[in-house]
Amino acid sequence: MSGSIPFYQKNHRHYDRGYRSKEMESAVSQYQASSSSYAARSSSTSRGLRVSSYSGLEESRLSPIPKRSKPTYLAVDRENQIIGYVVPIFRGSQEFASGLSDTEEARMKESAGHMARRNLFTSGLEMERTEQSSRKTAMRESAERISLSKRIHENEEYHKRMNEDSLMHTPEFVIKPRSHTVWEKQCVRLHCTVSGWPDPRVVWYKNNVTIDPLAQPGKYKLVSSYNVHSLEINRCDFDDTAQYRASAMNSKGELSAFASVVVKRFKGEVDEALPSPRSSAASGSKDGIVSEYGITFQTHIVEKFDVAFGREGETLSLGCTVIIYPNLQRYQPEVQWYRDDVLLSPSKWTHMHWSGDRATMTLTHLNKEDEGLYTLRITTKSGYETHSAYVFVRDADAEVEGAPGAPLDVRCQDANKDYVIVTWKQPAVDRGSSIMGYFVDRCEVGTTHWSQCNDTPIKFARFPVTGLVEGRSYTFRVRAVNKSGMSRPSRASEPVAAMDPGDRARMRGTSAPWTGQIIVTEEEPAEGVVPGVPAELEVTEATKNYVVLSWKPPGERGHEGVMYYVEKCVSGTDSWQRVNTEIPVKSPRFALFDLAEGKSYSFRVRCCNSAGVGEPSNPTEPTTVGDKLDIPAPPGRVVPIRNTDTSVVVSWEASREAKELVGYYIEASIVGSNVWEPCNNKPVKATRFICHGLVTGETYVFKVKAVNAAGLSESSQESEPIEVKAAIATPAPPYGISVLECVRDAMVLAWKQPAFIGGADITGYFVDYRQVVEGVVGKWHEANIKSVTDRAYRVSDLKENMKYQFQVRAANMAGVGIPSLSSETFTCAEWTIAVPGPPHDLQAMEVRSTSLVLLWKPPVYQGRDEVNGFYIDIKEAEAPLEAWRGVNEKATDKKYMKIKILKEGETYVFRVRAQNKAGVGKASEPTEPVLAQTKPGTKDIVVDVDDDGVISMNFECANLTPDSKFVWSKNYEEITDETRITMETKGNKSKATFKTPAEDDLGIYSCLVTHTDGASSSYTLSAEELKKLLEISHDHKFPIIPLKTELAVELLEKGKVRFWLQAEKISANGKVEYVFNDNVVSQGEKYKMNFDKNTGVIEMTMESLTPADEGTFTFQLQDGKATNQSSLVLIGDVFKQLQKESEFQRKEWFRKQGPHFVEYLRYEVTPECCVVLKCKVGNIKKETVALWYKDGREIKADEHLTFSEGVLTLEIAQISKKDAGIYEVILKDDRGKDSSTLNLTDQGFKNMMNEVFSVIANSSTALKIQSTEEGIRLYSFVSYYNDELHVTWHHKDAAIAFTDRIKCGVVGEQLWLQISDPTDKDKGKYAIEFFDGKGGLRRTVELSGQAFDDAYAEFQRLKAAAIAERNRARVAGGLPDVVTIQEGKALNLTCNISGDPLPEVTWLKNDREMVSDDHYILKFESGKFASFTISTVNTADSGKYSILVKNKYGTESGDFTVSVFMPDDVGGKKK
Repeated sequence: MSGSIPFYQKNHRHYDRGYRSKEMESAVSQYQASSSSYAARSSSTSRGLRVSSYSGLEESRLSPIPKRSKPTYLAVDRENQIIGYVVPIFRGSQEFASGLSDTEEARMKESAGHMARRNLFTSGLEMERTEQSSRKTAMRESAERISLSKRIHENEEYHKRMNEDSLMHTPEFVIKPRSHTVWEKQCVRLHCTVSGWPDPRVVWYKNNVTIDPLAQPGKYKLVSSYNVHSLEINRCDFDDTAQYRASAMNSKGELSAFASVVVKRFKGEVDEALPSPRSSAASGSKDGIVSEYGITFQTHIVEKFDVAFGREGETLSLGCTVIIYPNLQRYQPEVQWYRDDVLLSPSKWTHMHWSGDRATMTLTHLNKEDEGLYTLRITTKSGYETHSAYVFVRDADAEVEGAPGAPLDVRCQDANKDYVIVTWKQPAVDRGSSIMGYFVDRCEVGTTHWSQCNDTPIKFARFPVTGLVEGRSYTFRVRAVNKSGMSRPSRASEPVAAMDPGDRARMRGTSAPWTGQIIVTEEEPAEGVVPGVPAELEVTEATKNYVVLSWKPPGERGHEGVMYYVEKCVSGTDSWQRVNTEIPVKSPRFALFDLAEGKSYSFRVRCCNSAGVGEPSNPTEPTTVGDKLDIPAPPGRVVPIRNTDTSVVVSWEASREAKELVGYYIEASIVGSNVWEPCNNKPVKATRFICHGLVTGETYVFKVKAVNAAGLSESSQESEPIEVKAAIATPAPPYGISVLECVRDAMVLAWKQPAFIGGADITGYFVDYRQVVEGVVGKWHEANIKSVTDRAYRVSDLKENMKYQFQVRAANMAGVGIPSLSSETFTCAEWTIAVPGPPHDLQAMEVRSTSLVLLWKPPVYQGRDEVNGFYIDIKEAEAPLEAWRGVNEKATDKKYMKIKILKEGETYVFRVRAQNKAGVGKASEPTEPVLAQTKPGTKDIVVDVDDDGVISMNFECANLTPDSKFVWSKNYEEITDETRITMETKGNKSKATFKTPAEDDLGIYSCLVTHTDGASSSYTLSAEELKKLLEISHDHKFPIIPLKTELAVELLEKGKVRFWLQAEKISANGKVEYVFNDNVVSQGEKYKMNFDKNTGVIEMTMESLTPADEGTFTFQLQDGKATNQSSLVLIGDVFKQLQKESEFQRKEWFRKQGPHFVEYLRYEVTPECCVVLKCKVGNIKKETVALWYKDGREIKADEHLTFSEGVLTLEIAQISKKDAGIYEVILKDDRGKDSSTLNLTDQGFKNMMNEVFSVIANSSTALKIQSTEEGIRLYSFVSYYNDELHVTWHHKDAAIAFTDRIKCGVVGEQLWLQISDPTDKDKGKYAIEFFDGKGGLRRTVELSGQAFDDAYAEFQRLKAAAIAERNRARVAGGLPDVVTIQEGKALNLTCNISGDPLPEVTWLKNDREMVSDDHYILKFESGKFASFTISTVNTADSGKYSILVKNKYGTESGDFTVSVFMPDDVGGKKK
């Protein structure tokens, strides 16, 4: 069936059998059975399109007339590409020629008659009549069929509404979008028709990226109407070449259709700004193409380059870091750089690099041509991201002072065989002297020689250079000149070849491969035809130096090409003169030089070829030689607008009737300086420009000049002065609308301040409300006409139990911002709860790494009782709701709290709950997340007291903005009354000064800086702090000279007395008065004064003290208005002691004139417990004698007496009581003598022995446990033991009473405690305490638990071993080792045997047991004596004998050898 239905109908609903009822199916089957079609083709043209019909059915050979297929009317373009379909008005006449059964017979008869008349060559008139009759019948049938179709459709719609689910089906494309190939800058439209139920939604994609019309306004237009969907692409460029996809989707499925768009352009008119076709390498790596389908790339440009400033000749780099997710190593994005929307390519001036995550572009040698808006574009298959910033290039320093800046943008136009027109742009900087003109230089490619093209400077920024050699390439540069000198040369132009434009075009047309461009060429003309007349001859450019003509080639020309002769004629004459007499030109353009300025000329052109010279063209209108281009008029009104704190947006009215305008230069000047600086060094064509690099806070004026080839216009009028600071915009919408209180006819709302306030303080808020009835919202109504400054407002005149929505708008000096999102739907019903409502307007201040201050406002709804406290909750920003926890356990009655439990780097949110007697109310809305971090540059309030005693608080903010203000508060309420405190702000510092500090000023003072990122700090003025500050203030009002030290006294050498003090700081004008007992003393024999003003040391010395010097000494200081004094009282015992010490020091000085003791005799105890008597002597010589005495008796010198290096020593080893006594050392020589005595008797000896005991105690080892056969022994070793050492043993911190079972003693250097036969009572802590006369030393050990068990087990083992050792069987003695005996003799050996129990005795011979008999008599008598007797020895008795004794404790043996010899053996030889 699908083959018999046209493609545009087979998906229509009334052709789908699923939509038909049984009645309709029967009717349609009748139509199909009775119908016969015929094959025909017809074509018609409508609006430039061909409409064709095609048949998909075969002709039936059985029908009397050929069958007609149902035609498909397709709209076809010139390339036979189907672009749609056309339904003819009388389509029924062809589709159903035999449509209805009741007319079938008539139609058959008409058809048979028609065929018969045609076969009999009937007349055309009869055939026409028959055709007319057939048309009438068809029209009638068509009307009936349309009526039936309508009924079918209505029935179908009825059943569809009755049972929609059974009709649902996936989308289908009735008409798919077709591919297009268009020229650049044309518009293209893709459209399709989609069916499906439910109605499908159609989304358009470009290279699998969703097309968003809002992302590029004006570029794309999407239209959907009656299942016809279209995509319109406006002004196609090369980037629009792509595959487009229409995706239709509903609840049953999704279907897509594809179409391609190819954008082409002409060769020779290629815009260099447009990108070249993307190669496969752009979408993949060297290893191959990476499939991009199914991956969505997310591109982020970070670390972006900012507005940059450079100078000619410098190198400048721009770069951005690019993050692409997912990161596929084999896929790289397309990185493109643009300048002023013109695509840049790598060159010697621009180097580009892509490292995989960073894109950089380096401008190797800056010129003013490089100035402009630079854009980085990162393109992936999912879309693209861009970043733009302006680069400013200033002129380099002039080589000659006062010379102008270099020209820029040198280009070559209309290049011909021997000339080229060079154009450039004038510089913005003339350095105070107007530019007289320009010189053009040229250089042949391949050389470095520059030659000047014009002898005199030209003012016009366009010049034809002649005298070029055909076929060679040249570059050009331009220099400007004023009365001060010549500028630097411009950047050289691109190379250009000197050849005919026609030859250049033909050379360009030889490219063969496809480059994405279309090369348009002309067909070769016919051969042997004299060329016709050139057309459209005109003067395209006329100056006082040259005239340029252009024309179009003739339509009739010869095969070998056409050339031209140019003729001129002075106006008013009829004398035509050929200009190019020698060689005709090949290009349809020509420049004429050496024309007389001021005269009028007419021009005409003739064509020629080998067939001859054609007729001349129509002459041009008379042209007067002279500059036709005027300097543009000055621009109109200049309006500056604030932008940022370093830039201003300048806009102006364009120059009126400006021809060939190149652009504008903008200049800026600080008001009052009269120094103008250029804002741009490259002309801008727009009438709006952002001037960067301005000084924040300065006031500027601006003016603008227009530029064309004729020169620069006069400056516009100066703009109004404007201060450079950030622009003001309307604030962003507020958010977080909540209800604070609700009564029967009013609701109190609260909201949060916008995140962006527009650069100016918010002046107020406007509230709107609308009613919501059963989910249907009404119109918005204003709740307040006058703005409210608080972030809370009571909306009145509401209806009880009705539902409302609210929105809020913020306003500042820039205007009213856009409204917030609609709030939740609130019901206006009176609150009756007992607890208070939520607090509101929470603010976080003084944010630091571990703390912040939270402020809030109390709830509007108090509940049944007044609010008596608040609770603060905290949680991490990302934590769940159950993570809320309290900050304060006890409610606070203040409306602020400092929270000190934060962790650095964590983000928190806070909320507040109010309480009254009824309980705790609903929590407030949480704050915005707050990061616990001390921001760089954060300062705290500093309290200062100046020289006049004025107390002030100072706060400094480094991140101040032009609109910032310092707001001082007391207890976090803004200070508006300056009766007690005054505030002053200068620059980025603010000072709050107390007038008369008192208890009324106690509190928390804070300072907040507006329009910053929350710069704030606080200072708590407590009663203690106030007292401290008042003391400092008093000291500053009544200054004193600070003293490092008060007046003091000290004794100097020879007993001199020195009174001195030191001042902290004193100037050269400082004065001192020395007072004794209220009398001023002065310099003299008795008093010597000294005042060192550099160090502040003031001193007075006296040789000695006498009783008359008892009293009060005072030093009085004065330095300007600062004074101070210090006194020292020397009366009574203090004076006497000082006087005595002075006399002693005086005597000591005399003593030290001869040999003397530097250190008197003393003793030391060495680690070896030796006592060394030592003294140190001084001022000795070889003749000095040292004598030691004990108890008045001289000690003879021995090896222990040493006298070297001024130290005398006497060593006493193993000291004991006999060493007690009085020791003395006497030094003497011819200068005198000195002695030193050491008393080592009684207490002195005890002290020395205590030190010896201390050394012994410290050398003791830790107390250890040892098991013996008698019991357990505790012991410690010392390095040396002295009999005088007193040691005490303790058990469980009690001294041990020694018995026969518990004993102590000393063995060598071991001190021990023996516990015989220990029991459980002996468990516990034991200690040995060494007495040293001071705290003593105690060593302890724990004899309990495992330690006791182990020791006791070892004791039992040793005890058992000892018993076994005592009672085991032993051979005590009596047996020799060897017995030598003569044969025949008797042998008797006896040995002692011991052991308990009585041991068993066994005798062995040669390790074999022996038995007592007559020969061997073995006896064991009295349990002690064992005897061995051989009655008569013979040689057989020789051998090894053993006695073996054994009992339960052990076994022991005794061995002996018996050797029997014959009497006649010589020497007693053994047998």
